[in-house]
Amino acid sequence: MSVEESLANGSAEAEDVVTPWTVSSQNDTGIDYDKLIKKFGSCKIDDEMLKRFEKLTGKKPHHLLRRGIFFSHRDVNVILDSYEKGKPFYLYTGRGPSSDSMHLGHLIPFMFCKWLQDVFDVPLVIQLSDDEKAIWKNLDIEQAVKLSYLNAKDIIACGFKLEKTFIFSNLEYMNSAFYKNMIRIQRSVTFNQVKGIFGFGDSDPIGKISFPPTQAAPALSSTFPFIFKNNTVPCLIPCAIDQDPYFRMTRDVAPKLNHPKPALLHSSFFPALQGPKTKMSASDNNSAIFLTDTAKQIKTKINKYAFSGGQATIEEHREKGGNCDVDVSYQWLKFFLEDDDRLEEIRKGYTSGEILTGEIKKELIELLQKLVGNHQEIRNKVTEEDVKRYMEPRDLGFVVKNS
Repeated sequence: MSVEESLANGSAEAEDVVTPWTVSSQNDTGIDYDKLIKKFGSCKIDDEMLKRFEKLTGKKPHHLLRRGIFFSHRDVNVILDSYEKGKPFYLYTGRGPSSDSMHLGHLIPFMFCKWLQDVFDVPLVIQLSDDEKAIWKNLDIEQAVKLSYLNAKDIIACGFKLEKTFIFSNLEYMNSAFYKNMIRIQRSVTFNQVKGIFGFGDSDPIGKISFPPTQAAPALSSTFPFIFKNNTVPCLIPCAIDQDPYFRMTRDVAPKLNHPKPALLHSSFFPALQGPKTKMSASDNNSAIFLTDTAKQIKTKINKYAFSGGQATIEEHREKGGNCDVDVSYQWLKFFLEDDDRLEEIRKGYTSGEILTGEIKKELIELLQKLVGNHQEIRNKVTEEDVKRYMEPRDLGFVVKNS
């Protein structure tokens, strides 16, 4: 059975394919996330949970939360219960470096983690799974490590606190505690379970079969003794929902290893320029806006490739209006335009036909030119020495408060 068949529950009728390696849909509006929640068995983030975030942090929920871009979770209520009682947790997310520059879609979990780190004042560990890319993309080991360091500069430019953040390359960082937890996880998961979860076949490299415990291990606090000492600390993982299979496996194993199940916050996918049927890909230059793109490249790509929900003529558009559900420019504004009132003005104006496709593209272009330009300015100031400091195993000042 293929990966796609396995993770689609073997259904011949399934239109959406969501795996850690492939995301596609036959629907014009993209992935049906309500169906995906049912299929994966996660829980929808509701208004009550948003109110809890606001109550506990004293901050309005991040726009990625309140707009439903982070839409699904596993056991976040447990994390919030624990935090309310004064008990700590930590954040874990990652990046699989496959190109020398990240694209806009890669920013989403890091933007959100930055907010979570700030409002909860908690440690964050960031895994650069260059080993995974060396296996799946057949990259030279040295090239994979180089991409990790380049991507680390983009991640650091998001503004994470040095004193609260540890970034690590799997190919360069593998201490005793990390490896021991990998072995403990490997010992707890059978080959048939891995095949069932990920759909690996007999002709797949053994590296693919053995990789899932590597992604699982950072969800156990004992993997980082220099941060958490001898404390068992719950973990919260913000990630795109295609990474959920790794952590379903982790959640099965963690209690056997005397660790709490990691909690998850799932995001929807950042659509490609060509439309919501696929997610943005680093391997297709014309599907993505990269963080190294110039202002001119951003303008050209959006004007040329951004799928429109508008009508064929201006007259028809004025009469019938545009479709925000499929319009890429509007969908991208949902991710990056923080002003809720302005976003609603655009939605109403485009839907009624008052705002034209060219106008909505212009608004997006100006927003992204500023966002990417600011990112480049900060990234250019990130030195090799800065990267080394973030990637040095060290005490992050973690303490368990007496309850």
